[in-house]
Amino acid sequence: MKKSLFILSTVSAIAVLVSCHKSPQATGTVYLDLPSSPYQYYSSSFNSSDTANNKATLGRVLFYEGKLSINNTISCGSCHKQNLGFADNVAFSAGYQNKLTGRNSKGIANITGMPASETIFQPFTITAANMPLFWDGRENVLSNLANRPITNHVEMGMDDPDAIPAKLAKVPYYAQLFMNAYGDNAITKDRISESIAVFMASIRTGNSKFEVGVNSNFANFTPQESQGFALFTGKYNCNNCHEISQGGYNISSATFADIGLDANYVDLGMGAIDLQSTDNGKFKVPVLLNVALTAPYMHDGRYKTLDDVIEHYSHTIQNSRNLNDVLKDGNGNAMQMNITTDDKQALIAFLNTLTDYNMVNDPKYSNPFKIKY
Repeated sequence: MKKSLFILSTVSAIAVLVSCHKSPQATGTVYLDLPSSPYQYYSSSFNSSDTANNKATLGRVLFYEGKLSINNTISCGSCHKQNLGFADNVAFSAGYQNKLTGRNSKGIANITGMPASETIFQPFTITAANMPLFWDGRENVLSNLANRPITNHVEMGMDDPDAIPAKLAKVPYYAQLFMNAYGDNAITKDRISESIAVFMASIRTGNSKFEVGVNSNFANFTPQESQGFALFTGKYNCNNCHEISQGGYNISSATFADIGLDANYVDLGMGAIDLQSTDNGKFKVPVLLNVALTAPYMHDGRYKTLDDVIEHYSHTIQNSRNLNDVLKDGNGNAMQMNITTDDKQALIAFLNTLTDYNMVNDPKYSNPFKIKY
């Protein structure tokens, strides 16, 4: 049995729903559809599983809440869509004034770097320095992550984040959600950012064909998928940066690399943050789980397909100043891998095994705002 918290302000709530799905305006009553008992996001937490699960429930609502933007039109879910591995399907996402972001929206599954099988909530992943975040690593505390787009002048436009608690306090369903999560109904900036982080940390894969096959030596793979895995970890050494191996694997990476996208840097990436010229052109190596769903690719979304990405390594690596050493030939120049058509197809077949269809269809990660006609 579910409980549905009806939204009193239908007009503004429709803006929330539209912002999450980028769909045309619809008529009807928008309501918040939550289960009577919270979904199980974590098996245990600070003191009890209920604490983390209620915080994740609040974080889920806030993740899809358009009222976190200045004009109530953009939510975190606007640019991080569940069916796309929590990425976006455009090179640059539209902000609250339809201005475009400067970089492609990264997928946020497995964002804390814990193993996919981990179900125990660990507070350090939320409030302490952990994995570097964003393409340039400008943040490494997950509880601070949501504040970045909320206050960004292009994305959500809330120049004064101190105004958000009072704004949410006018929405009737938040009093009970904060009470469930924190034991009282006080709405604060810290609680908002923490609960969103608790929700995001729960978004994990674990049922992709690859992850299921780890313990059986990938007996579930087709011959082509096995060939692609061998090429990925062997001949083409993709594993050097993406850190996948047969015995186990890292699903998130702190690695930054210049992969020769441009001979002359258009975007300095990590170098613009730490002001080290040796880091110019370096971007965070993305998590590959669900990679087949997260097109377009690279920090600027320049490649529309996985075939385009593989073609880059095959023929178009540039001699950029900080090019990663593994992408250089014996003379120190940009390598051209000359990947054959058969090898490309095998690599793509392997990359498709990294898709977790359970995660992208799991209702506990979905947009909780619904329309009743």
